[in-house]
Amino acid sequence: MPTPQALPRRAFLKHASALAAGGVAVAQFVPAGALAAPGRPGANDRIGIGHIGVGRRGLQIHGPKEVDTVALCDLNKNRLADVAEKWKVEATYADYRKMLDSKDVDAVVIATPDHWHALPFVHACQAGKDVYCEKPLSLTVREGRMMLAAARKYKRVCQTGSQQRSYAPNSVGCELLRSGKFGKVKKIIGMNFPSPWICGLPAQPTPAGLDWDAWCGQTEPRPYHADIYPCRANPGWLSFRRYSGGEMTGWGAHGLDTIQWAMGMDKSGPVEVWAEGGKLDPPTYTAPASLDAGNEACSKNRRVFYRYANGVDVVLDNGSGSGGTFVTDKGKVMVHRNSLKTDPLDLLEEAGAKEMIKERSGLHHWRNWIDCMKSRQTPVADVEIGHRSATVCHICNIARWTGRKLQWDPAKEVFVGDDEANSYLQRDMRKPYRLPETI
Repeated sequence: MPTPQALPRRAFLKHASALAAGGVAVAQFVPAGALAAPGRPGANDRIGIGHIGVGRRGLQIHGPKEVDTVALCDLNKNRLADVAEKWKVEATYADYRKMLDSKDVDAVVIATPDHWHALPFVHACQAGKDVYCEKPLSLTVREGRMMLAAARKYKRVCQTGSQQRSYAPNSVGCELLRSGKFGKVKKIIGMNFPSPWICGLPAQPTPAGLDWDAWCGQTEPRPYHADIYPCRANPGWLSFRRYSGGEMTGWGAHGLDTIQWAMGMDKSGPVEVWAEGGKLDPPTYTAPASLDAGNEACSKNRRVFYRYANGVDVVLDNGSGSGGTFVTDKGKVMVHRNSLKTDPLDLLEEAGAKEMIKERSGLHHWRNWIDCMKSRQTPVADVEIGHRSATVCHICNIARWTGRKLQWDPAKEVFVGDDEANSYLQRDMRKPYRLPETI
């Protein structure tokens, strides 16, 4: 994590030429070690992982035996040193681009705040590294589209950190809903996730060892405050619009992803979205406040609705934050975090759900990414899945910010005939943290 600009085309071509001179085509870059076949590592190859961001979430992501954590990167040098000592990692970086130059790093884990996902993701793909990126994948729709384009162009295996895609009850529940075994879906209920607030917290001294200007990244810098820096703490960066989409993208990236999955919309999305309560003017917080107070201000009496092309409506109301309640012509199906329930209970037996869950037990999200890096197959939470699900979260926020019904084109990824709504699909980025204009 750097003070970088998007990798200039000249620099990238120079890097690509260097790889080619070494006998490696950029689009076919694979983990280091003896190859079992051209462009594919063998079953016994060890994979070197570099971690970009070693805060709260970054510390929770670990790998199986054939994975070596070989490098760490963070803008907080004191935290970086502590984690490096704990994990016994010698190579540490303040600038992730230097990490990407390391021949020991085959793939990276991005566990930064949301506003710092896109740039290192794109650069990692350009450098020939596979990527595991925490959810939500992106800060804006346009960022997500560029991340997807980079992964495809450079043929990278990219897993989004939507772990519920690897839970057997979620997998089985969504499959049976798609197949119609639980009946025809008539309506879906999810959680009324809060949108983000506006940050007006006063300046505080920046802690020694923290590069705060670089932490602000693409966003317009504002003074450090102890209640911005953590993820969730009176209230933390996740609640502020500058750095995140609030819990609409935080937990919504789990719950709305489950709905997308069950509806067979991994490469598409809704066609209409609207919110009640009129245009949302998010509150500005000038002093520390509880998460509950701010979240209520951005969600109470402001339910969001969206509709798929097949006529099925989703209402974000009083459902679960980690999934959805699917109302069918046979009853109700509740697919939540590692949980599948039906009302009536007989639906589970009729569909053979319990046997299917038993057969799929032992699935692991990280394991899936590692296996796909070796096989070069598509992982269970591929970058396009992460992008499409994050997009649903983004357009739900935009429906609140505009206060009117919006027509969404999931193929072109634009709102139909609405310039104001389309203006929210991307954000200004300051130099030198801008994404490249083209991949």
